[in-house]
Amino acid sequence: MPVVVLVLLMAQFGLFLRATRRGKFEVWAGVLDSLGLRGDERVLDLGCGRGAVLLMVAERLGPGRAVGVDLWRTVDQSGNAEEATLRNARAEGVAERIELHTGDLTGLPFEDAGFDVVVSSLAIHNIRGAQARATAVDEAVRVLRPGGRLAIVDISAVGEYQARLAELGAQDVQVRALGWRMWWGGPWMGTRLVTAVKAGE
Repeated sequence: MPVVVLVLLMAQFGLFLRATRRGKFEVWAGVLDSLGLRGDERVLDLGCGRGAVLLMVAERLGPGRAVGVDLWRTVDQSGNAEEATLRNARAEGVAERIELHTGDLTGLPFEDAGFDVVVSSLAIHNIRGAQARATAVDEAVRVLRPGGRLAIVDISAVGEYQARLAELGAQDVQVRALGWRMWWGGPWMGTRLVTAVKAGE
């Protein structure tokens, strides 16, 4: 029996490592490709952390701008710091296409309707309380232009996001599982994607 437990633990750890080192990048590449970015958009990454998704967005932009916002808390992600994100951007050759801001997802420091696309990866679930998470979704929609697109990837509270987007009148709200490449140890720790379009265009 101990051998079976050890094998299961090793399999879980292997899935977690693959999701962290490769899977999330593979999955997000597909998500961003599905958005069909032209390259001139202004894209906001909520809870950008060290920049995994933000830099992938920047690579797809020409005259556009990838904007990241975070509270830079290491409790949410190890090594989470604005300086680390800037270093990563320089290493990837996209530093001139990004800008970083310190801000709370429940009170974004941006104007209404200022972004063409809003994305978020494994960040909103870190906000405590369903009402506060709903406020973060409200803020994401507020800063989107009419017709702008939203893509949230998360491991929990996805049903909350879906319901709130519907309450806000968002169009084409869809939820789908992202498969084994973003299993954080097994299917019980899978990841889902919520997409929507802001009404009004």
